[in-house]
Amino acid sequence: MKRWVWRSLRARLLAGTLVWIVVTIVVAGWGLSSLFRQHVALQFHAELKTHLDQLAANLVVNEQGEPSLTAPLSDPRLARPYSGLYWQVDRVATRDAAAAAGVLRSRSLWDGVLSVPAPSTTEGEVRQYRTQAPDGAALGMMGRTVTLDDARGQPGPTWQLLVAADEQLMAAPMQRFNSSLWLALGLLGLGLGVAAAVQVAGGLAPLRQLRLALAAVREGRTQTLAGEFPAEVKPLVDEFNTVLAQNTEIVLRARTQAGNLAHALKTPLSVLGNATARQDGELARLVGEQVALANRQVNYHLMRARAAGAARVPGLHTPLQPVAEGLVRVMERVHASAQLELVLQPMAPQLAFRGEEQDLQEMLGNLLDNACKWARHRVELGARLQDGQLDITVADDGPGVPPERREAVFDRGTRDDEKVAGSGLGLAIVDDLARLYGGQVALAASPLGGTLARLRLPAAQ
Repeated sequence: MKRWVWRSLRARLLAGTLVWIVVTIVVAGWGLSSLFRQHVALQFHAELKTHLDQLAANLVVNEQGEPSLTAPLSDPRLARPYSGLYWQVDRVATRDAAAAAGVLRSRSLWDGVLSVPAPSTTEGEVRQYRTQAPDGAALGMMGRTVTLDDARGQPGPTWQLLVAADEQLMAAPMQRFNSSLWLALGLLGLGLGVAAAVQVAGGLAPLRQLRLALAAVREGRTQTLAGEFPAEVKPLVDEFNTVLAQNTEIVLRARTQAGNLAHALKTPLSVLGNATARQDGELARLVGEQVALANRQVNYHLMRARAAGAARVPGLHTPLQPVAEGLVRVMERVHASAQLELVLQPMAPQLAFRGEEQDLQEMLGNLLDNACKWARHRVELGARLQDGQLDITVADDGPGVPPERREAVFDRGTRDDEKVAGSGLGLAIVDDLARLYGGQVALAASPLGGTLARLRLPAAQ
């Protein structure tokens, strides 16, 4: 699976984009959460500082040195027991007075007392502490040490002013914020992931278009890559079309040279054949036979060279039905004396061979001619598309070929019966041509009682 992922451009782009999105969202979420935590903490302590300032402003000492408030603090939570917000005034130990905790405290403490470390010795300094409320809740607390003058204007005792609040007042907003934050970032990440998938699909769409164009060339629907491509892909398409054109040109040049060679050989062979035809004797007969054999071999190898070149040329497309109809008409005339019934079974008009028309005629012509030579009364030709290939069948009602001989008849020069005219190259030519195009030919028993030749060739769309 891992190996497949790294071989896929789509998987690579998506994986890289999604990893970057996840990392970015996690870092952004952590950063925003930290900033909000700092903001809530500053607001929490600012609120405590405000209450501490109010407490210090309203605190007075009477002639007996007892503290009191000139006015209650403004927050109503301070009057509700265990509300989570508390204040307290403690006496700091001096030479004239002992320390006393909770000399004055808010109604919210009920009968409890806040416990804190040793107070600051610096007058007016604000310190932060953490402690526990009487109900066990964790508290954040601020304290300040002040010395107040008594009613006579004389320096009085030193007092520690304390204001505390439940830390849940910080945690609850943080939890709500984090829940909303991660939900929003999760939706954002999902949206970015979908956008990345759409972007990757759109960015790689030209490659799919290129693949379809290549398939069209391979299937014979066109000879070049056609279509509108982006500027990044267009040079590749142009280079590929240039290669296709050069390949076609090389094949055509080779076929032309092969044709020239054939013409150069046929002329002296024809002269030798004509000369031996006018002579009698063993030598003339031997030379005539060899000239005829040389002609057949030249034709055979030229045909094979042409097919080998055509099999490598993309974009070839030969409709099957017109070729089959033409060959049936020719065979009816060639074998008219045998009074055979040649039947062309219905076939889909869109069936086409991915190759040259001449090679299709060569293969079908040999199979039909061979069937007509052996048939007694009837020959049937049919075709269909199966597994992306043309499945062509030629059946006759002749004596048939024994199973042990069905492979041997495809050897060059092999004939199943010397009484029937032929060179023994027909089925060998069909076999060679079919193999050159990536197909095959095989013999089997015919439902008509004779032989069934099945030819499978690549189909053009």
